[in-house]
Amino acid sequence: MKSLLASIAFCTRIPIHIAFETEDVGRAARWFPMVGAMLGLLYLGLVRLLQSVLPNVAIAVVIVAAEALVTGALHFDGLADSFDGFGGGKTREDILRIMRDHAIGTYGALALILLVALKITAIDTLIERHRAFPALLLMPTLGRWNIVLLSYWLPYARPSQGVPRQIGPGELAWATVATALVAGTMARWQGALYWAICGTSGVLWGLFSRKKIGGITGDTLGASEQLGESVVLLAALALR
Repeated sequence: MKSLLASIAFCTRIPIHIAFETEDVGRAARWFPMVGAMLGLLYLGLVRLLQSVLPNVAIAVVIVAAEALVTGALHFDGLADSFDGFGGGKTREDILRIMRDHAIGTYGALALILLVALKITAIDTLIERHRAFPALLLMPTLGRWNIVLLSYWLPYARPSQGVPRQIGPGELAWATVATALVAGTMARWQGALYWAICGTSGVLWGLFSRKKIGGITGDTLGASEQLGESVVLLAALALR
């Protein structure tokens, strides 16, 4: 139970008034996809609640705003920092230094604008086509599975970084089972397809990060989550 609470505290801004050790956050990774599923249920609830009173595009904006509010824009920030670093840095040291800079540069701003535009447009269209389910449920679930996969698979580019290294095969296996339950129960073959596409995007992003900086950082993990969500939405739009 403590690891689940640590996962909620780490992935969201929901107040959890319990003291956690660094190891607790590592073990909490097993619950990341389930926290994503909770967010997905929130998004679907907003669709159901607002569809009779707001246009679809406004609901899409509310969903993206809710994601930023509930998560503290954690993964949005990781995406922006990653694109600033990879776009503006020439060497590994340059990239890591730029990622640490709290200011958002041109690459990061452009990445955020394009991401938000894509999400709003895709969610608007999926609601219009009556296909918001299961895409809105699976996108945060699968995106957070990517975080667990890359955390287990790749080394950290900053050895001193405070991200725990307790994400081992047990955490990955647990997260995979949880993701399979959500994807299989709610979407069946579509869930498997979305998972394959999202996982492929995570692997490709991980390989790119390893080539550029020798591994991953908290920022690149956040970016992998957002990129995973984006490809799930694109897959849902393309699926007939």
